[in-house]
Amino acid sequence: MKKIRLFSIITLGATMLLVSCGGGGNSKKGGGTKGFVSKTGWKPNEKDGWFFSGKQQKQKGWPGMVYVEGGTFTMGLVEDNVMHDWNNTPRRMQVSSFFIGDTEITNSEYREYTTWLKFVFPSSDPGFKHIYTGALPDTLVWNNKLSRNDYAETYFRSPEYDYYPVVGVSWLQATKYCDWLTERANERALMKQGVISKDIYSADKGATAGSTFNMDKFKSSDAELDAYVDKEKLQKRSGIKTANEKIAAANRNATSGIVEKFRLPTEVEWEFAALGLQKERDYNNYLGKSTQLNKIKGTKGRNRGMYLENFKMGRGDYSGVAGWKNDGSPTTADVKQYPSNDLGIYGMYGNVAEWVADIYRPMIDEEFSDFNYFRGNVVTQSVRNSDGTYKKIDNESIKYDTLADGRLVYRGLPGEFEKKVIEDNRNYRDGDYQSSLDAGGNAPSDSTEFNMYNSIKPTFVVNKDGNVVLQKDKKKATSQINDYSRVVKGGSWLDSAYWLDPGQRRFKNQTKGFGWIGFRVAQDAKNSKTARTKR
Repeated sequence: MKKIRLFSIITLGATMLLVSCGGGGNSKKGGGTKGFVSKTGWKPNEKDGWFFSGKQQKQKGWPGMVYVEGGTFTMGLVEDNVMHDWNNTPRRMQVSSFFIGDTEITNSEYREYTTWLKFVFPSSDPGFKHIYTGALPDTLVWNNKLSRNDYAETYFRSPEYDYYPVVGVSWLQATKYCDWLTERANERALMKQGVISKDIYSADKGATAGSTFNMDKFKSSDAELDAYVDKEKLQKRSGIKTANEKIAAANRNATSGIVEKFRLPTEVEWEFAALGLQKERDYNNYLGKSTQLNKIKGTKGRNRGMYLENFKMGRGDYSGVAGWKNDGSPTTADVKQYPSNDLGIYGMYGNVAEWVADIYRPMIDEEFSDFNYFRGNVVTQSVRNSDGTYKKIDNESIKYDTLADGRLVYRGLPGEFEKKVIEDNRNYRDGDYQSSLDAGGNAPSDSTEFNMYNSIKPTFVVNKDGNVVLQKDKKKATSQINDYSRVVKGGSWLDSAYWLDPGQRRFKNQTKGFGWIGFRVAQDAKNSKTARTKR
């Protein structure tokens, strides 16, 4: 009897072990969804059905963009902090895959932008007089009270400097360029697909103020685009195979196959791309960060021992001795003058420093977010009219921000949808009332106006000549940090080797341009590789 009971216990235990270990044979391999059938019994895109999801399209890199596979890494300075800034202590971060420009935006590329503005919104029209002038770089950044320099007249416009990085562009102007680039890149992509007429500029079909192409109007099927959009080809492009117009309209996805939005890279993206750690690893272990000067020093041929990046060697030494120049560039240089990093990205260690998207704060709050960290989220949405249609900006409703030199830079162009802010997270947990020493006391009536850092607030007046003039704030300030402070990454022709380390960070006012700061663009990557790469 005892033997039978013992046998039953052993049998039951073995059965439970098999079930818990998947011994039932129900385990299946992964690898992604294939041959999907909805719970309704319909397959996506069946011609007799009502639901069309369209075909998945592999995202291709736009010209001049480099794919950066995301991953985890140690962000911040891991070498001695000789300046004792304590604003870049090491921290572990995760980055999603993204695209980043292989070079900074050049003078030639930025002149494309300003020429387009001048063509579509001529300054001779009083309603547009600030659009073109507000987008121009501040060429006076080259002026030095104790130095002779002709760059102020030649650098931006002379063909000899076409492929040099554009400078004198404020953070505000750089973001406007990114928005414009998104519209023009998608316009060009749709031209190649035959959806948009290729002669919209030569024939002035969609190149007049208010009627230009933009993604807001395209996504909402705005009637203004009917003059130059081929609806038949747009239908074929969508992949929706139905003759029913109501079904086609319900399933139309204007975001399918478009060029991803251009923007400034975030601080964490910029640093991750500059390090190029994907090529500095042994299986799943990074080999670590080497001294920056060793990485940019030539090892072969005539470049042996030469610095292959543009930075200031020392006091009064920007390029080396005559006849045996070191980096060879006393100021800026061609964006591809020096070798790229291991990912094929040029100029991450010198030439010009670069604006990134983030609002500057001394500390990075990795306790709250260690995934795609970014401070500066401002959520906006399109404004609707009383009849439900979208409200468009016209000549009379253009709004502007004021630059440090008094010029006005547009917030939106005529024909674009008007936007309103619905959430502002720039000061979240660092700058808002709850993060201040006053928290817990009597909160101010409008806590959104609270200024924890007690910095100077810029104010402007228009003088009798019609010029915008910056007023001096006589209030005593205890900090330079505010909501206009943006992070600047990388070294420049004007910097010593200290600033070449990608972990270094500093800040400048977003309304001001500098002769040593440029910018490059980035894009989200819709999908990322899941398979392991080679060792």
